[in-house]
Amino acid sequence: MNHATVLIQVDELNILTDPVYSLRASPFQWAGPRRIRSPGVRLEDLPPIDVILISHNHYDHLDLDTLQKLQALNPQDDGPLILAGLGNGQLFVQHGLKHYRDMDWGERITHKTVEFIFTQAQHRSGRGIADQMKTLCGSFVIQTSHGNIYFAGDTGYGPHFKEAREEYGSFALSLLPIGAYEPRWMMSDIHLNPREAVQAHVDLDSQQSLGIHFGTFQLTYEGVDQPRLDLAKARQDLQVPDDQFWALQFGETRELSHTPAGKEVL
Repeated sequence: MNHATVLIQVDELNILTDPVYSLRASPFQWAGPRRIRSPGVRLEDLPPIDVILISHNHYDHLDLDTLQKLQALNPQDDGPLILAGLGNGQLFVQHGLKHYRDMDWGERITHKTVEFIFTQAQHRSGRGIADQMKTLCGSFVIQTSHGNIYFAGDTGYGPHFKEAREEYGSFALSLLPIGAYEPRWMMSDIHLNPREAVQAHVDLDSQQSLGIHFGTFQLTYEGVDQPRLDLAKARQDLQVPDDQFWALQFGETRELSHTPAGKEVL
């Protein structure tokens, strides 16, 4: 869709990651980073959403206005099930979001036939000065009948990618951030650059990876199209075929087949 927002359709579930449809990634709609491209699919054109994954509470990942609109558009069972790290539930309750679960690292929740596991990430949380690191950030492992899916959310590079591979096995699909990485002296601890994202793809033993977290908000120093260029070079340097790590256009759709199991992942 845009930024870290991806629609995953698998096992008869519609899963939406870090949905952000607001004009700005900010507590105000008159100041702060303004989107430079529209979402690839209009909010009103989305299919009924079953589960929403929130990696952490930064404004470019937890957009309350979007969550409230999704709840209104999907009134079944008080709206989609929102899964997020510990401490975010209070914010959801304050804004009328009724159907949520706060999760600790390693915690598992099953929705229908799909299991969601909240896992470690190397990032920060906070929506203001007083709440820095008061809520838990993380990534998600989605265990489906068609293979594992990894949603990194937002993270720096670290051993957690190899640890996820060791604990959960290989991945049919990984959603990995490739933007907001310059200057490195400031961003390296909390944001992957494209080369690190490709290395994470290797660490996870991912059959297919999708670049996210770029091209929507100008958050850091690199140019808006630089992540695509750096991703192409990183694939070449690390000898990863171009078709194993995409940077899709907003609104672009792909259908995957998980080769080891011979089943589809949509």
